[in-house]
Amino acid sequence: MSRLGEWWSERVPISGEQLRELTNEPVPNHMKKWWFALGGTPAYLFVVQIITGIMLAIYYQPSSTTAYESVRHITEEVSYGWYFRSVHKWAATLMIAAVVLHQMRVYFTAAYRRPRELNWLIGMSLLMVTLGLGFTGYSLVFEQLSYWGATVGGNIMDTVPVLGGPMKQMLLAGEQYNEQTLPRFYILHAAILPVTLILLVVVHVAFIRLHGVTEIEVEEDPENESNYFNFFPDHMLTELALGLVLMILLSTLATIFPAMLGPRADPLTTPEVIKPEWFFYATFRWLKLFGPTFAVLSMGLIVFVMFLWPWIDKLLVRVTRSKETSTYLGILAVFLIIGLTVWEAAVAH
Repeated sequence: MSRLGEWWSERVPISGEQLRELTNEPVPNHMKKWWFALGGTPAYLFVVQIITGIMLAIYYQPSSTTAYESVRHITEEVSYGWYFRSVHKWAATLMIAAVVLHQMRVYFTAAYRRPRELNWLIGMSLLMVTLGLGFTGYSLVFEQLSYWGATVGGNIMDTVPVLGGPMKQMLLAGEQYNEQTLPRFYILHAAILPVTLILLVVVHVAFIRLHGVTEIEVEEDPENESNYFNFFPDHMLTELALGLVLMILLSTLATIFPAMLGPRADPLTTPEVIKPEWFFYATFRWLKLFGPTFAVLSMGLIVFVMFLWPWIDKLLVRVTRSKETSTYLGILAVFLIIGLTVWEAAVAH
């Protein structure tokens, strides 16, 4: 063992003490609470997505003539195929929810303010990419609803002035859904978007290491003289425990509520009601209320405003002389989103 240790130390000249110093960044005590440390949850779920996605890719065939049958084969014939498909689906659902909650936590704790404006831009980009993964993954099954959901998505994109037409053609590989559309969705879902997400996460973590974790005023623990604790092993063990809880939760959901398989896509039969995934309910209800053109332009404006929010918040603080204005606006926005989501969910589909 000593020879092996010497061989390893010579080729990897990093001692255990050096590794502890490198990873032992002091972490504020408020990070002991799960809702303040939501970043690790979607990261873990993304790893689950990668592992289960690779397993599914072994059998999945990205073609309009073979996709549905390959998913049926995975679900009904491959050993534990139903389980891994269900875990993949539920991990995607929880990942989107965790990213949304994490972005909300950053917003309501004003962790986007100077000097962390650029990391807010990265966080918003992560949210958009995550939603894109959810949309493209939903479309790969080639069910009736996923097919028409992709078609409607392309038509909605077409309503954007000037850029809408080219964007629709890039998404659908043509003027309408065709035999090249599904392979394009697959490349987006399995390659382009995951690589983009990984690169964004690397930059996101780098900014966190450079600026440190945002200090938040919380009730101090009288038994703890320090306001910090070690990243390794304390915070790492907490994240590992959370990962175990998430794995149990995913297995439970996958077993009790497995991923089902709807009717095969039929381009000649339009469903009476087209139902998106839950994370697009608010968007879908907004479209129904105001029509495609106004809804798309207003939603684009909202997304643009959210990307620029650190600077808009700075202007609001200067004008209103209050740091709480953004909080009140955020509360109104959350209630609006929840209201639209519940409204759309309550409609018979």
